[in-house]
Amino acid sequence: MKPWAVVLLLSVLLSACTVGPNYHRPSVDVPATYRNTENSAAASLGDQKWENIFKDEELQKLIRAALQNNFDVRIAGSRILQAQAQLGITRANQFPQVSAGPGYLAEKIPGFAFNVIELQALFSFNFDFWGQYRRATEAARATLLGEEWAQREVISTLISSVASAYFQLRELDLELQIAQRTLASRKESLGLTETLERGGAVGLLDVRQAQQLVETAAETIPETERQVSIQEDLLSTLMGENPHEIPRGRALTEQPLPAAVPAGLPSELLERRPDIRQAEQQLIAANAQIGVARAQFFPSLPLTGQFGVESQTLAHLLMPGSTAWMFSTPLTQPIFEAGRLKANYRLAKADQQQMLLTYQQTIQTAFRQVSDALISFTKYREFREHQDALAVAAQSAANLSEMRYRGGAASYLEVLTNETNYFAAQLNLARAQLNERLSLVQLYNTLGGGWEQP
Repeated sequence: MKPWAVVLLLSVLLSACTVGPNYHRPSVDVPATYRNTENSAAASLGDQKWENIFKDEELQKLIRAALQNNFDVRIAGSRILQAQAQLGITRANQFPQVSAGPGYLAEKIPGFAFNVIELQALFSFNFDFWGQYRRATEAARATLLGEEWAQREVISTLISSVASAYFQLRELDLELQIAQRTLASRKESLGLTETLERGGAVGLLDVRQAQQLVETAAETIPETERQVSIQEDLLSTLMGENPHEIPRGRALTEQPLPAAVPAGLPSELLERRPDIRQAEQQLIAANAQIGVARAQFFPSLPLTGQFGVESQTLAHLLMPGSTAWMFSTPLTQPIFEAGRLKANYRLAKADQQQMLLTYQQTIQTAFRQVSDALISFTKYREFREHQDALAVAAQSAANLSEMRYRGGAASYLEVLTNETNYFAAQLNLARAQLNERLSLVQLYNTLGGGWEQP
């Protein structure tokens, strides 16, 4: 039989065995529904594209800029390229290695001298009889998929971060507007009080109390302006840009909120959440590495070959009879490794057990995060509704106390108290409106939304 036929036959026969466990997705404790939900069977909020959740056009521009320029996303992309290259390197071990080239050998010893000119092809191949290289390729492929899911997790987190930062910026804008509007109103009230004091209708105490109201509103403005600038710097960095002013779109109160937030079935989270998918790919890679470690216990059968022509003169190099070839297949069995192979095998199994626990922990954490986000969205909405009613009542009380004071039926202390309560109620309402929207962002992220690009 021809040598090449022997090589082909052996490679077919010896490539059928693969040691090590095949991967099967482990069973996990998946709840039938999330806590406090009635519409889990509806399509999940996480299935929607981010453009359908965040409809502010300026916010959409910021998100697109961040997806294009953010350094974390670009670093994650580089890791994917690295994993692709590593997969190519690992997979190459399954195939023969062939090299060719000319050579010249000259040697002289006492009583003998010769020259040899050769043109040879060198062939080497290690039969993957136990599937060591196939398991290594399986691990490298899982690592690549894991890096792809890791990038999707970065994208999902980035979209949530940009949306949250933008909503916080618009809430600070609202606080600034409230403070400026309140300051203007209180300055007007102070002027009126000073006029009454000069006419002898009220005492100096009323003037000092009116000044307190003015300064209380005035002192919040520079602090709010500081926070606005810092928030703009944060958004600039998320977009991979130097700090600059951020364009505004809709006001915070105009940012749409869905009437209902369907969570979907908990089992769907295993397929949607990028961190869960990444953890599973890491488990698959660790599982395949057990096969790599196991295969090292068994004999290896490397094949080396050499084929070419050689002659003492260049003119006779391609003449009949100048052909030379050699094949070698030594069978090598590990005998004494001082426990290295067993330790390596135990290490692979321990790594696989760690990745299994990490996978299960990631799933459990995901269920908790969704449950927390669902509760937060519901309760923040209820809180905002009560805060809205409180702000209306505080405004009415402030207006009535001002009317009573001007009619001489109340002291300025009553005005001071109700004005302070109304100012605080407006700020608290703005923060409640922010928290309601931030809880929507958090819920969308925990449901695995955002990584699918429009």
